Amino acid sequence: MDRIDIKILNYLQEGITLSPRPFLDMARELGISEETILARIEALRNRGLIRRLGGVFDSPRMGMKSTLCAMEVPEARIEEVAQKVNSYREVTHNYLRDDLYNMWFTVTASSREDLERILQEIEYGTGIAVISMPVRQRYKIKVAFALDEQT
Repeated sequence: MDRIDIKILNYLQEGITLSPRPFLDMARELGISEETILARIEALRNRGLIRRLGGVFDSPRMGMKSTLCAMEVPEARIEEVAQKVNSYREVTHNYLRDDLYNMWFTVTASSREDLERILQEIEYGTGIAVISMPVRQRYKIKVAFALDEQT
């Protein structure tokens, strides 16, 4: 990873511009071409350094409903259950924990009814109970890793 890759990662963490061509804006700021930006982002993604690019929205203010979920998934079924859970576009995070409840994921849906339907479908499709833990108090923290540009 070189200095340009680090600048790209730092830029992406802070938020890209809301414009018709945000990567062109980034390219101009970094003094390289839009094609180079896109190719480098794809290469960083392929190397596993970028997992996801997407917007962050205040879903409750948009009338959406969300919940944190946990499941107790047998080790031999983790891949299968993860595929089922991840098949829903409303699932925003899914990760494993070293605990009895080893699969944790979040679901954000357009309505309480859609949220409940998704959780029921996951339970029915896997045969494993889903524990739903809706938000009681929201805490928002910003995490950005200051990458060293001296590389």
